Amino acid sequence: MNLFKKLTQIRHRNNTPLPNFINEPLSTTNTVNPSLLSDANPAAISDHLMDNLLKVKTIFNRCSDIVILEWHYGPEMKYAAFSIYSDSLIQKKEHNFFKESLQDLVTQEVGPGTMVTPDDIEFFFSRHVASAQSASLIEDLNEAINEVLLGKLIIFVDHWNKALCYNAIGLETRQVTESVTEPVVQGPRESTVENLSKNLGMLRIRLKTPNFKVEMPPVTGQTKTRVAYGYLEGTVDPDMLAEFQRRLTRLQGKEILETSYIEEAIEDSSYSPFPQFRYTERPDVAVASLLEGKIVVLVEGTGSMLICPGLLVELLQSSEDYYQRTIVASLIRLLRIAALFIAVGLPSVYIALSTFHPELIPTVLLLAIINSREGIPFPAVFEAFIMEFFFELLREAGIRLPRPVGSAVSIVGALVIGEGAINAGIASPIMVITVALSGIASFAVPQYNLAIALRILRFPIMIFAATLGIFGILMAFMVIWLHLANLRSLGQPYLSSLAPFIPKHMKDIFIRAPLRILMRSPRNPH
Repeated sequence: MNLFKKLTQIRHRNNTPLPNFINEPLSTTNTVNPSLLSDANPAAISDHLMDNLLKVKTIFNRCSDIVILEWHYGPEMKYAAFSIYSDSLIQKKEHNFFKESLQDLVTQEVGPGTMVTPDDIEFFFSRHVASAQSASLIEDLNEAINEVLLGKLIIFVDHWNKALCYNAIGLETRQVTESVTEPVVQGPRESTVENLSKNLGMLRIRLKTPNFKVEMPPVTGQTKTRVAYGYLEGTVDPDMLAEFQRRLTRLQGKEILETSYIEEAIEDSSYSPFPQFRYTERPDVAVASLLEGKIVVLVEGTGSMLICPGLLVELLQSSEDYYQRTIVASLIRLLRIAALFIAVGLPSVYIALSTFHPELIPTVLLLAIINSREGIPFPAVFEAFIMEFFFELLREAGIRLPRPVGSAVSIVGALVIGEGAINAGIASPIMVITVALSGIASFAVPQYNLAIALRILRFPIMIFAATLGIFGILMAFMVIWLHLANLRSLGQPYLSSLAPFIPKHMKDIFIRAPLRILMRSPRNPH
């Protein structure tokens, strides 16, 4: 590495050379001298450079991407120091942080650093003098190790019980692009990425107020994944925020890899098929939720943001509802609500009518159904289960296949299987149409996790319909609504804004009132 290319070229020119083990590569034979770890505070940085170097080499034993460079500086090159960094996290290896900082200590070009002493370095950095490269001071060895793993560059200097920490991370990440899971025709195109700082910046640029608070709990576990949550002070419910913070403590010492890990840790009911929180990749949706008093959770390494709490009515809303004219947005929202009932209940209604209540079907349509089912060896419920199984199989295969061929395979597979099932006498044409319509309706639901819940609920409702007909469907829906009435999200009723019925809360439920009314009257009921 060229971070210290001028300083590292002049090793061992002083009168007291470093011990031989400093220049040896990391190996499994390196062990820690017990006397080095028997201090009153074993995590404190020692003012003896050799003690620190031995501890660091032992900790990072067999870590081939961790680079440790030792070098000299000062008069006659008699002062020693070493730097440590992760070669896999630092990209700008030509940058010389320490030399640029030392340049502020002397009036002429630093060169090999022959005029700098440890006292000068301690005086300069202890008083946080303005420097070309900002460095923070670390007094704890464990903290220094964690900073190395976060992409920082650490420098240990002899005769000083502190270390210098430079922010040198340069890991390439995905650039900001258009959202894949929440595409819109009109509105912002930005989507979150896997970089936590970038995501927070996209929120901060839209919410320019000191009331937007961002807190980061201490990182724990082996992954040391950074987690941040934001809220709008004065808007968020204090009791709800306190409950969220209490539940977040369940994750202390746990490994966090993705936002869903936090969702399962803080949700009220882990066995409910209904999602109790919303996911979004759009900064504008997150900011709108903050303005409504929600809490937004972000995790390093994932592009999905978690919005807490998530209510049923909000899972049927899209950001584009607020970028279209009122009548257009309202009609599209009503279409989504209709799609919800079609997705969860259409196959069950067909089973109930064709099996128990044929008198409710118009005569011409009944004759067409009877004619299409002639020769089908299975009852309607078994026929529906077969087609639903193949439809779900095709949908899952389309997701797992590479994107260029996934959609083509799904379309061709649906056509081939549907036509083949009809010709083979396994399924009737009207059953294929019913299953296809219910699948298409589930695609109209904006939130993917709610669409999954509808797909799951479709099967028990079909069983109720095959057992008791329309009465069974009503019983199934009653059980679902009782569950929803009892369900809570972060302590908030899941059916808030729907029950109890309050007319002023209906301005943004089934229809979307004009924005001048919504901006004058907050959408959240709190």
